[in-house]
Amino acid sequence: MRPVVFLFIALPLLAAGPAPDPQHKPAAAAPAAKADGPKQIGRFEDWTAATNTEAGQPACYAFVRANHSAPPVPGRGEVVLTVTQRPSGRDAVAISAGFAYAANATVKVQVDQTALEFYASGRSAFARDGHAAAAAFGRGTKITAHSPGPRNVAVTDTFSLKGFGHAYEAINKACPPK
Repeated sequence: MRPVVFLFIALPLLAAGPAPDPQHKPAAAAPAAKADGPKQIGRFEDWTAATNTEAGQPACYAFVRANHSAPPVPGRGEVVLTVTQRPSGRDAVAISAGFAYAANATVKVQVDQTALEFYASGRSAFARDGHAAAAAFGRGTKITAHSPGPRNVAVTDTFSLKGFGHAYEAINKACPPK
């Protein structure tokens, strides 16, 4: 399983916390996170920052879930926007759409007055210029993504930028460039 796919599955679970076990009473203190799994750095308004180890190297993520999506797409998974920092690669920006994009699809992303283009691959879309996307996020208040959805239905997802700056600072501190 690719590390990015793992994180799109694991990070929402990390943010939600463990599911209760109906056969046991809750422990007085929460157990420590698994040493090899994602670890939350912090929550910053609408954004969450986390770190993980991929192939022995640190990777840090700031992510937010879509606060509005239209129209509803039956069977759609969670929609998550992620900015990733690795010592060897900075500002990887991706949207996990919750559905598979058509081949060669393009996602149009608007950050206030700044237009960005993402290319799609499988169930994710990636910023062509991650540095420009992260810079626009730092100046913006809202992200709107216009995607070609299943059965040629246009899908619009909106994401909040409240807390992005602090989450971005946290991942840059936890995963400084080489």
